[in-house]
Amino acid sequence: MVPLGYCLFGFMGIYVLFELFNSVSRLIEAKPPFLMVVAYFLGYISPYFERLFPAALMLAALYTMWNFCRHSEITAMRASGIGFIAIVRPLLSVAAVATVAVALLNEFYAPYASEWAFGLRETHFQPVTGIVKENVLYYNLPAGRQWRVTRMNLDNPNVLEGVRLSFDRPDGSRHLDITCRTAEYLDGVWWLSYPHYRYFDELNSPIEDPYPALTSLSIRAFPEFDETPRDFLLMNKHWQYYTTRDMVHYLQTHPSVDGSDRIARRYDIGARLFAPLSCLVITLFAIPAGVVTGRQSVFWGVIAAVAMFFGFYATDILCMALAKRMWLPVPVAVVLPNLVFLTVGLVLFYRQR
Repeated sequence: MVPLGYCLFGFMGIYVLFELFNSVSRLIEAKPPFLMVVAYFLGYISPYFERLFPAALMLAALYTMWNFCRHSEITAMRASGIGFIAIVRPLLSVAAVATVAVALLNEFYAPYASEWAFGLRETHFQPVTGIVKENVLYYNLPAGRQWRVTRMNLDNPNVLEGVRLSFDRPDGSRHLDITCRTAEYLDGVWWLSYPHYRYFDELNSPIEDPYPALTSLSIRAFPEFDETPRDFLLMNKHWQYYTTRDMVHYLQTHPSVDGSDRIARRYDIGARLFAPLSCLVITLFAIPAGVVTGRQSVFWGVIAAVAMFFGFYATDILCMALAKRMWLPVPVAVVLPNLVFLTVGLVLFYRQR
């Protein structure tokens, strides 16, 4: 844990240092609070944790195993009947915990923190609240429902002002238009205030209201609407700030996205899910690389581990390029790097046993 902490904070410090060179003038000018600066740098480096953790685990595992061998501790433990798996179980346990931690960070922290950090840098470290978006358009293709929102406060997306809803039939003809002053999302249900209805026939000609009793209601609930306020927020977000759940939901609600664009987005979802496994895979082949016996030098083990580390990510980048060019199926491109290097790690691990 000690070398892991040194390596991890060392890598984080390098990223912070590079970003500090870019932002030092803005920080001096804005003079933000210390805690805000700390939160900014944590948000800035949060997308890189999925690379920093595996690199730190590799170096920590190499150092730990080399240290054991240098003091003949592995020889003593093996001579006492302790198996190799029992010796390295703590290292593998830490790698498994890191895998879970990276998965949680990628889903519940990094997308929000990195977006906040980018926005803070763009505003020269002056927090901005009450950002209003105007003329927001959202189309729910599976439901045939289009929203036109005149005004939306990003700090309170549960209330939309000046809303016009258009409902289409399966054949594409207009069925209904609803305009209202506000649409409010309460307890999972949209409530429209002072709604006004216009119905159309199959030829898009206005017809009389078939439900006049509803016209008199000043507020009406629509539990059949499956849109959420986050759907409207996502329309103003960059893809990299989406959580995995948001990515899946986006593809489900946008079947019109097809071709290479859909393939690229599907790959991003798979890569986000499998990225944390690199903590376990890299640790698995770093452990045997750090074991030296007799007069062997640890140098060649370190070289081999670093070469496999870069080979792993080179293979990952190659598979990504092939998948996004539609030359390789997405599931194969996502799984292949982990599968290949997991096999290599297991073979090396077995030979040490």
